[in-house]
This record gives sequence, C-alpha cells and structure tokens, in this order.
Amino acid sequence: MVLEERARSSLLRFRRRLEEDIKPGYLLDHLVSDDVLTRDEEETVRAQPTPRNQAVALLELLLRKDNRAYVSFYNALVREAYHDLAKLLEDDLPRGGAADVQAVLSEGGVPQRPVVFVSRPELLNRAREKLHRLEKDPGWVTVFGMAGSGKSVLAAEAVRHSGLITDCFPGGVHWLSVGQLDKPDLLVRIQTLCFRLEQSLDPQSLHRPPNSLDEAKERLRFLMLRRYPRSLLILDDIWDSWVLKVFDIHCRVLLTTRNRSLTDSVSGARFQVEVQSGLEESKGLEVLALYTNMKLQALPDEARCIVRECKGSPLVVSLIGALLKDKPDRWRFYLRQLQQKQFKRIRKSSSYDYDALDQAMAASIEVLPEEHRELYKDLTVLEKDIKVPAQVLAVLWDLEPEDVEDILHEFVNKSLLFVDSHNKPSLYYLHDLQLDFLVEQNRNQLEALHTKVVRQYQQHYREAPPTSGDEECLYWIRFLTYHMAKASLSKELYSLMFSLDWVSIKSQIMGPAHLINDYVEFGHILDKENSQVRSQFQEFLSLNGHRLEQRPFPDVVQLALSQPHGSQVYAQARLQAQQAARLGKLYFHLTNESSVESLCRLVLHPHQGSVYSACFSHDGTKVASCGASKTLKVFKSTSGEKLTEIQAHDEEVLCCAFSPDDRLLATCSSDRKVKVWNVERAMLLRVFEEEHEEQVNHCQFTNTARRLLLATCSNDKILNVKLWNLNKPSSQNTMFGHFEPVNHCCFSPDDSFLSTSSNDGTVKLFQVSSANEWKTINVRDEFKENGEDVLVKCSSWTNDGKKLVCAARNAALVFDVDSLDLLLEIRTNRLSSVQHCDICPSSNLLAIAFSNYAVELWDLEDNKKMADCSGHLSWVQRVHFSQDGSQLLSCSDDHTVRLWETKKVHTSSAVRLKRDSDVLFDGDEIVVSAADNCNRLQVRDGRTGSVLFQSEEKSSRIRCCCLCRKPSAVVLGQEDGCVQVLEVPSGTTLSVLQGHTKTVLHCQFSRDNQTLVTSSEDTTIRVWRWRTGECKVLQGHKEQVRSFWLLSDDARLLSWSYDGTVKMWDTECGQKLQEVEAHGGAILSCHISPDGGLFATTSADKTAKLWHCESWRCTATLSGHQDCVRSCRFSWDGQRLATGDDNGEIRLWSVKDGSLLKICSRDGRDAFDSLHGGWVTDLHFSPDDSLLVSTGGYIKWWNVEKGEALQTFYPTGSALKKIHVSSDFSTFVTIDNIGILYVLQRVL
Repeated sequence: MVLEERARSSLLRFRRRLEEDIKPGYLLDHLVSDDVLTRDEEETVRAQPTPRNQAVALLELLLRKDNRAYVSFYNALVREAYHDLAKLLEDDLPRGGAADVQAVLSEGGVPQRPVVFVSRPELLNRAREKLHRLEKDPGWVTVFGMAGSGKSVLAAEAVRHSGLITDCFPGGVHWLSVGQLDKPDLLVRIQTLCFRLEQSLDPQSLHRPPNSLDEAKERLRFLMLRRYPRSLLILDDIWDSWVLKVFDIHCRVLLTTRNRSLTDSVSGARFQVEVQSGLEESKGLEVLALYTNMKLQALPDEARCIVRECKGSPLVVSLIGALLKDKPDRWRFYLRQLQQKQFKRIRKSSSYDYDALDQAMAASIEVLPEEHRELYKDLTVLEKDIKVPAQVLAVLWDLEPEDVEDILHEFVNKSLLFVDSHNKPSLYYLHDLQLDFLVEQNRNQLEALHTKVVRQYQQHYREAPPTSGDEECLYWIRFLTYHMAKASLSKELYSLMFSLDWVSIKSQIMGPAHLINDYVEFGHILDKENSQVRSQFQEFLSLNGHRLEQRPFPDVVQLALSQPHGSQVYAQARLQAQQAARLGKLYFHLTNESSVESLCRLVLHPHQGSVYSACFSHDGTKVASCGASKTLKVFKSTSGEKLTEIQAHDEEVLCCAFSPDDRLLATCSSDRKVKVWNVERAMLLRVFEEEHEEQVNHCQFTNTARRLLLATCSNDKILNVKLWNLNKPSSQNTMFGHFEPVNHCCFSPDDSFLSTSSNDGTVKLFQVSSANEWKTINVRDEFKENGEDVLVKCSSWTNDGKKLVCAARNAALVFDVDSLDLLLEIRTNRLSSVQHCDICPSSNLLAIAFSNYAVELWDLEDNKKMADCSGHLSWVQRVHFSQDGSQLLSCSDDHTVRLWETKKVHTSSAVRLKRDSDVLFDGDEIVVSAADNCNRLQVRDGRTGSVLFQSEEKSSRIRCCCLCRKPSAVVLGQEDGCVQVLEVPSGTTLSVLQGHTKTVLHCQFSRDNQTLVTSSEDTTIRVWRWRTGECKVLQGHKEQVRSFWLLSDDARLLSWSYDGTVKMWDTECGQKLQEVEAHGGAILSCHISPDGGLFATTSADKTAKLWHCESWRCTATLSGHQDCVRSCRFSWDGQRLATGDDNGEIRLWSVKDGSLLKICSRDGRDAFDSLHGGWVTDLHFSPDDSLLVSTGGYIKWWNVEKGEALQTFYPTGSALKKIHVSSDFSTFVTIDNIGILYVLQRVL
C-alpha cells in the first residue's frame, strides 16, 4: 500500500519546516518500535553527520513508505512534544476506508442493521453530536438505558455515518461485546480483540495472547495508540466499573450500559446519551408494520393497544411482531393474551418492564411446536450473558448439529434467542429478561433440567472429556461443575473436583482462577464429602496457581508430587506417576517431605512490579495492595478474586490503608499526593496534593472511627508528619521534630499517640490531640558500635499500648513506652536488614520482614523465634496481621503477596541451609552436609531430614564443605581462611588447617581420603596432609580460584580462575605442569572428559572451548551462546559436551568436531525472561547418556537425542547452585536460595 496523495503532499508542503525543527534521534525509536523502519534504515539515518541531514534522510524514507508510516510519524511527533508540527500533519492523516463505511464497520465487527429497523433521528443525532466531541481528544460516550431499550442498535447506527468516521475516527471502529463477565472471560474477549486488530495489520506477525488483564491492557493500549490512532472502541453491554478500568487507555470509547455512573471512575472527557425506556407509540406501530409488511394506516386498532400493553419496550414489541409475522390474523388473540394472562413478577423492584415481557414471552413460546417448547425449556439452565455454540445444545438434545441449527434459527426468527454471527461457529444466547422468565416458569424443574445436562454430557463424553479448546470445549470445562452443583449431583461433583485429571484439563484450558473459584463456590457441597480433601486440593491450587499459568503448561502430576505425603493430592499423583513410569515417563517425588504443613495459604500476583504495601481490611475479608505499577487493587482474602483495580497515582504507590469501617482506602505515592478512595465504588473522594513536597512514604487511619483522622509522613526535611481531617481541604496538624525523612507512622491502639520512625535514628511519640512531641526514643544509641547512619524503618505498638517495637538495620528493638527502657533486642543475620515489622493484635507474635527474602515470627514473651515463612524470592517490603490475628500477609519485590496462617506456626522451618553443600550416596543412604543460617555446619540424613551432626555456631562464615566416608568426617572452609576437619557424629576436631588468607571457596578429599585440597579467594590452592597439617601451596593464579578438578590418579590437579587461565599441577611436589590463557574473560566452569583426554572451559566471554590434555592445544571454540557460559559437562561416552548459559539456554555439542548438535527446547520463558528461571548452574548426564539434568531457577530433565524437556521440578525458592546426582541417576539432591533441602527420587 502506497502513501495517500494528501499525506504525501502534506509531507512535501511542510518538508522544510520539519527538516529544520525535528531531532530525528528522538523519533526513530518510535518508528522502529512500530515496525515502520527497519534497523538498517535507522542506522542509515543515524549515520548522517548533522541533525538536519538526519531529518532530510528520514523524510526521504517516509515519502517512500505507506499510510502506516505517516500515522507512526505523526504519533512520534505528539509523543516527543512537537505539537505544532503534529498539528500541521493532523488534517491529512490517512482516512483508511472512510469512503466505504460498511467495510470499516464490518472489519471492526460492528453488528449489521436489524432486518426490522426503525430510525430514532433525535436520539441518533444526539449520539453523533457526542461522538463528534471525541474528534480532537480521547474520551468516553456512554449510551445508557434499561434492558431492551435499543442501546446496542443505536450505538451501531450512530457510527454508520461516512462524515463521522472520516472526521473523527479515520483509524476505524472496533466493536467488543462484553456483558456480565468474570476476569478470565474478559481476558478471553480482549485476547480475541487484540488478535483481530493484529491480524488486520499483518497476519504473519501475530504475538502470543496476553496472559493477564494487566498485560492485555498494555497490549490494547499499544494497538489503539500506536497502530489505530484516532479510532473508536465500542464496548457493548458493560455492567461493572472494573471492566472499564481495563479499557482506560487514553483512547476514544463508546459504551452501552444500564448504569449511567460507570464512567465516574475513569479518566478523560465524559459524555452521556440517555435512551428512553420505551419507543414512542408511532415508532412501536412502525415496528409492527414492518414485521407484518403492512402500511401504518392499515394496521388494525389492536396494534395501538398492543404497543401500549408492551409499554413501548423495543424488545417486547419485536417479540409480538415476530409472532404476528407468521400469524397475521391473530392480532386480537395476542392482545387478549397480553391483557389477560397473569404472570408472576420476576423481580418486583426491578427497573425492567417485567409484566410486558412475561406476557410476550408466554405468547411467543406457546406458538412453538410442542417438541420445540420442551427444547426451549432446556435453555433455562444457561447462565446469564453466556453464549453457547450449537454443538453444546446438540449434546444436550442428542440431535445432529444441523438439526440443532434449524431449531435455533427458528428461535432466533421469533426473537426467542439471539445469535452472535461474528464468531465461527455462531454463538447463541438469551437476553437476561428471557432467562429470568424461563427460570421463574420452571423453578420446580431446575434440578431435573441441570441433571439432564450432566447426564447428556456423561453419555457423549464417556470415553474422555473434551480438550480441543474450541467454544464447545470451553463451555463444558467451565460450566460442568456448575450444572452438577445445581443438579445436586454431589457424588459426581466430588469425583470430578477431587481428580488431578480434571485439575490438569481445566487449568490448562481455562487457567487456575476458575478452578480456585470452584473450590470456594462449591466448598459447602464438597465439605459434606470430605472437607480435608477439598482443602488439600484448594491449597494445592492456591500455592501453585502461578505455575499453572506458565506456558508451556507444567505437569500437574509432578507439581502434586511435592505435596505432603498424607495428602489425597499426593496419593493420586503417586499412583498416576507409577503408571506413567512403566511407560517410560519421568517423575520425581520428594523423599524428605516434611509432615509439617506450610504456613502459606495463598499466593497472589497482583501487580507487574514490586509490591510495596499490602494490608487486610479490618473485617479480614479483603486485602489491598499497591506498588511500582502505580495501581491499587483489592482482593478477597479467601480466594484472591480481584474486587477492585484503580489506577491510583502517576508514580509508584508506596502505601495503602483501610479506614476502621473498611469503606475507605488511603494511598500515598512518590508523586507527593495523598488520596482517599471509596472502596466499593472505586471512586476518588479526596486528594491532598499541596502540602507534602517530597514523596509520601506511609499513611494510616486512626484505629476507631470515633474521630477519624489520617496520618501521613514523607521525605520532607521539616514538615514531614501531618494529620488530616477528611472533611477539610488542608491538613489539621503538622508534627514538628524530625529533620530527616520519616519512613513510617503508627497510631497507638487508643489513638492517643502517633509514633513516627525517621532516618534521623529516632522514633518520636506525638500527642494526637495537641500535635505536641511527647517522647523521643533514640534508637541510634543502640548501634554505637558502628558509625553508620541508623535509619528507623517502622514502629509497631503492642495491643495494650505499653510497648513499642522499632525496626532498624538488622534488629527489632522492643522499648517500654513509659520509661523508654530497652526491654528486648532481636538481632538477626548481619547480611540482611529489617524492612518492616508488625505486632499481632491478638497475641504476642511479632512478624518481621527482611531484605534476605525471609519473614520471621517471634514470640515477644519468650524471646523465641516461632517460624520462618519462606517463599518470597526478593526483598520483603511489608507484613501485616489480620485483626483477629489468624492470618498474616507479606508483600515483596518478587511481585507477589503471600497469605500465611498463623495458627500453623511451627519451628522446624526456622533452620535454613546454605546452597554450598556436599552429598554422599551409599546404597540407600544419603548424607548431606551444608551450613545453616545460624552459621553452623549440619550433616543430615537426606531421606528423613534428621540431623546427624551439628557444629557449634562459627564466628566466621562457612563458605564450603565436603564429606569423607572413611573416616566419617566433614570439612568446612570459612571466610577467614580457616579449614576445619570434624569427626561425624561426635563433632571432635580432627584438624585445624591455617594458611589461606581469604575466603575458602572449595574443598575436596582425594580418593584415599588422606589428602585434602582447598582453593581460595587469596588466588592459591593448598594440598594438605590433613592429619599432620603438612601443606603444599600451588601459587600462580592472579584472581580467586573458585574450583578445581582432581584427575583420576589424584597426582594431578586442574584449576581455573577468574584471571582467564587454566593450570595443571603436580599435587605431590606442588609444581605447575601446564598453563594456558584460555579466555579473555573470567573462566566460570571446567570439566574433564571421562577418559581424561580432553577438558572443557566456559567463560564470561560467551564461549566454551575444548582442550587436549596432553598437548594443551585448543581443539574447538564453541560459539553461539548469547550470555556468559556458566556450566559444562561431558557425556560419559565422551562424545558430547553440554553447556549452559546465564540466559537459561543449554547447547549440546559434538566433541569430535565442535559442531552444534542441539539447542535444548527454547519454549517457555518465565516471568524474568529466562529459559530456565535463571542461570544454568549445573549439568549431569545419565550413565547411558540418554538423559541430561540441569539446574537454574528450577530443575529440568532433557532427552539428549531430541533436545526436548521431559520433566521440570519447581522448588519453592529459586537460584539453585548445583545438584548432586546418584550414580544410577535415580536420586537428586539440591538446596534452593531460601534454604530448603530437596531430595528427589525417581518414581519407578
């Protein structure tokens, strides 16, 4: 497609002005992002010597492009604030398709004009006048009125105007039918819309469907602003304001709805058009005349009476008109039915004209053949606003699809059913008034009707459930449980929902949200069978839902094998895994599974970005969260179902807080504003934006509504703590005292005092009534040993108001409020800092959030740690107890909010292991050694988890360890360079080896266990006769030596270093035998082939190399990785080399010629855009070289021949360093970054 002449002329006419004023460097990114310019063309422009020359080159390119390039260039000018230049080009924007209105509307999915159509010119002109107001700027036009009043027809007719499209919407018109949807279904609708919009641009370059509403919103924003500027989006039949938030993307929107206030919570200009509830009498008569093919003057007297009895409802008049079309001699009969037939009102207080509808519906149904009346009755079981394909009804009615289509066509012709022909196949649906009528008429038969649906499904799909993913499959997978519940088929419901097969099918097709909601919605039924099993399945889904949203879809059986062994979920998974294993499928179960239940109850992923704050409502039913995404969201605390989403601020939202009655939510932000919202209506009530001049860090309401106040604190130097009365436009009081930023403020339980925590190292207590400073706690005095600044992060009051807990550095300090004496000090690991703390309102529990990803629970009375709440993968920013103390939530930079059950507090998880470990496999025995978070060395039985030996706490951090079988001993290397050999299990010190001056990074025994080799950050390797302390020092590396290999005879040692060199040493005499500068960057790993003939190196320079052990000649350089090559491993036959990089990619190479054999499957990048959840840190081949196991963010097993992933194990944490593999490749041991030990056994 070439550039329109008008657009081309505009560029030529204003060429000189554009060449003089624009700086192409700022515009090129937009044009390349829009795929208007190629990278080569971009380089051509940037290569020009001056901005003027660049502008000339850019305009030359644009003149050879098409209309899309002109639009992209115009958008780029607007985005880079060249408003005057954009104005010059605006009038000549391409008018794509305006000459053919019907083509534009058809492309956009706008419904065709009904066969029977009467114009309402006054209403139509009003709608078009409002639409004209969107010509220059984005905004909203709302068409509202009661059901059946003709809103959708009016919306479609309003845009059927050439001048309107040409002047206002040259980018096109796009129609989306919405209705009453839940979040997953809305996502499906938007996915379809995005697919349609992208396919219209370029059918060859379709993107994957967005996986969440947030992602869908951003995709739609990009399409509407970049690809379809100045286009109109029509949203038909909107019910909920939260739906509009998804479309609040700064574009032009026309919507139809029954609620005129829906747009109150969106941004942009807003205009409204009210549709009268009924047609004027003349219009109603016109409808009847068109249906009966009569002139108005020839209509009988009954026609006027019928219109009056129908009360002008377009829907009801159309129903009667459709009847009269087939039976034109029944005017009096239908009038008499309307006048005499007495139907019970469906909803007495409804705004619908139910009387007229009942009468018209009854009359319409009575003219159907008797067998069709029974079939129509079956439609009673449908849910409102749900469209079904004919195939579903073919199953229900046990008829051929063609026969079903004929019957449905008859229903449609008589206005008893509606059809959506835009979908292929067509979808059918009832108006909600028609459905209400059917439900009332068949109320006593509802159970039997739903039973019929289930039995017909079971008969049709007796072999296997549908999995095709088409419209029919989607209906059955989504609504089968609903029909079973309505039919009171409890046994069938138990069998279905307590099945891993159903979990797998439904979560793969519909996503986990529908499943979790099913367990919540039908919990009262399921609990009658077995409440424990229901809770097991619900917990499994709640904690693994984020996994079930991944693509490729994870193996549900493998996920379930990580459940507690007493769980029905695990029992089913184990049975299925054993059956599949007989057919060669790989499955692995945790042999060291603990019987202790997890504290975590629910994992939410509310925001795309860090979650800075989350809190319970006072009644505990809701959770609010906010963060880097600039949004505020409210969820049900039971299921995680989203209730409200608000685009709250222009910058990061740092805190949110509920009012005592839970009706209000306050937010504060980096944009220096404080806002107060109505929770139920998601409506902004108050903005305080004048007084804080720096970011507002925290906000909190008083604990009671008796005298409601809001406290805020900020980074302001002086005026940094304020109290607000929501009825006043300015602050009620300012607290003076801090001269550094204030991070947190907190009311005492009786609201008499406000505590404030500051970067000045103090916590101040202010009297709320007078705003005077009452007391100051000098927290910095408790850290005198270090001259660094003390930043107090937060404070929290005990329930009696007598104590105050302050968080600073790596400690939580408890002070007596009256005397200001320090009562208790909880010091934690020096490598992590306390981010936040909260005291339970109903007990002595204190929750502490750390920067090392942990949440700890402490008993303040006993000064005892009660639990480690492990699971977060980044800094934990906030913790908060529910008012009754039964739940705790935590939010983190890992984008999640986790809910924990405090009643399940336990102590076994308080000990966490470090990832540097060693493992001995001896038959069925597995022995694991690793340091713990208390810097003690532990030796554990890998199968039972029992501690065989635990050293005392060491003063210097333990960095490595290794086990010895004979004698039974363990070695530990420390940061201070000390190496100790301890007997197991007695703990007797066998040897203390001093010599290294820096951290010991690796240690290993020789095969005869008489020699110990250690390497260090001090660049040396030491070979010890550990019993005598005799030592040979291998010196020569210039940087740290992280690891080494002892060759098969133990007489030689291969070492590598960050200095890029590899060296061979004689361990007997300590001489260097060979040396090569292998890489230009740091060497990250090395491996020796099983026959000792070759060794491989990998480097930060993105290459791997093969070397001959005798000649030390490089036999091959393996290039192709796009990131640091982190790991490598030879196959046992020496024919292949596997390498893994920091982007998660694994490559298999031929050792013979260095050629690339396979790149292991690239499917399924994770949330961090990695193929393996992180760096590939370790690789191992099976003894027959058919399988490969790799570690990264998780563990994966691969088919070596095909390069395909066979199985994935997802740990609770991530960032696995290494994996220990038994010789028969059946047992795998690793530790994740939150200290959980995993011993995985292959299921046989």
